[in-house]
Amino acid sequence: MTASYETIRTRAGTGTGTGRNGAVLYATFDAPPMNLIGPEVVRDLVTLIKELSRPAAPHVVIFDSADADFFFPHVDMTKVPEYTAEAAKAGGPGDASLGMLFRKLSRLPVVTIAKLRGRARGAGSEFLLACDMRFASRENAVLGQPEVGIGAPPGAGAIQHLTRLLGRGRALEAVLTSADFDADLAERYGWINRAIPDAELDEFVAGLATRISGFPQDALIAAESAINAVSLPTPAEVRADAALFQQLVRTDQTQHRTAELFEQVFQTRSTTELDLGDALGHLNPAPDDEVP
Repeated sequence: MTASYETIRTRAGTGTGTGRNGAVLYATFDAPPMNLIGPEVVRDLVTLIKELSRPAAPHVVIFDSADADFFFPHVDMTKVPEYTAEAAKAGGPGDASLGMLFRKLSRLPVVTIAKLRGRARGAGSEFLLACDMRFASRENAVLGQPEVGIGAPPGAGAIQHLTRLLGRGRALEAVLTSADFDADLAERYGWINRAIPDAELDEFVAGLATRISGFPQDALIAAESAINAVSLPTPAEVRADAALFQQLVRTDQTQHRTAELFEQVFQTRSTTELDLGDALGHLNPAPDDEVP
């Protein structure tokens, strides 16, 4: 890898592929104080995705977090226009959304594996869903889609991916409740591939990546492309979800509920963030949310 990053630490792994510049790459997100998805993270993701599109890219990439409590808690709600502008650099103004950026991640000619410790909510969960595989610490992983509880539907892939992975009823449960899911329940529903004891997670993922990295690249790319053709949402579906999110995130209802969260020290290492699913269930309704 030749690029430098502000919020991602990269290192070569120990894969067995030949003829490449390192068969396995570790990409660790490190954006203090809590790995919010803001313009810096998105800028680095745009660059990394471009790097991974090149012929000399590794066979396998393992994504993890330097923060034990937060993989990606969600987007930085104070910088939506800024990170959206950065995302547009991956595909142009018509694709100015995290959903289309994450779709590029899904279509890379590289096997992408997410190793989850801590919380991955909102666009953080959607980043994981865009990866090819997801493995989570049984004791220390939490997933959630809190958007509806704040005032907008998910807009970066969750609706498309969760419906395909979980089925209609469970996808509706995950999205409409805005609740937190632990690793065991996420595994049972199909949100992640496996929940693994924390002490075994690193070794398991490294072994899986090493095994895959030793197989012929052409076979890996062909198999991945064929499965993507069946399972990935179309660009039109991703763009429609992004447009709806961007419309509703600006409404008075959403602004009211977001303001109340910030009064509870949202976007800090607080109880509100650690237990966001519970916090959303106790928000006061905005005037237009009230039931007659």
